[in-house]
Amino acid sequence: MNENIITPELAARLADLYDRMAGAYDLVADELAFTCEGCDDNCCDSFFLHHTLIEWAYLWQGLGELPEEDLRMIRARAERYLAEAAAAMARGERPRSMCPLNQDGLCGLYRYRLMICRMHGVPAKITRPDGRAMQFPGCFRCQELTAGMARIPEVDRTELYRELAGLERELVESTGKGRPRIKMSIAEMIAAGPPR
Repeated sequence: MNENIITPELAARLADLYDRMAGAYDLVADELAFTCEGCDDNCCDSFFLHHTLIEWAYLWQGLGELPEEDLRMIRARAERYLAEAAAAMARGERPRSMCPLNQDGLCGLYRYRLMICRMHGVPAKITRPDGRAMQFPGCFRCQELTAGMARIPEVDRTELYRELAGLERELVESTGKGRPRIKMSIAEMIAAGPPR
């Protein structure tokens, strides 16, 4: 699929950033002896909204490499996800449907998974541009693991997010269209097709 707006150079830089995110996550997970193995929950059915054009474009780079039959199957799962999410929201509930990329409990597009899919689980912090610090305790399983610890290791996401924002800015500027307002689930990104 050559209609994607992300350049090979930007895609390579995002892939490098994603690798460093995974490394930062792994350091904290290793220190805590934290693993998702055997977890009764699956964060792939959590309702996450994503906000970056570059991640949407990179996701579609991966989708574009799939055989047509696999892409059709993922698009059908995305449509089902959207129908289930709409029904849940109509009932006043937070949607809880399996990500359309999940195949037998694993991400079928692992190399192209988005930032939150890489960073969710372990304790983290971020310092916002206004200087305010925000902390995230990690998933429920990690919170159980860290309960009572005097010092809880955490990923400082600040520089990683700053770099992601810089890549986003470069992509948006290259389109010449201004910054779009994105607030989409992965299913919505799949259903909408590649960003233009």
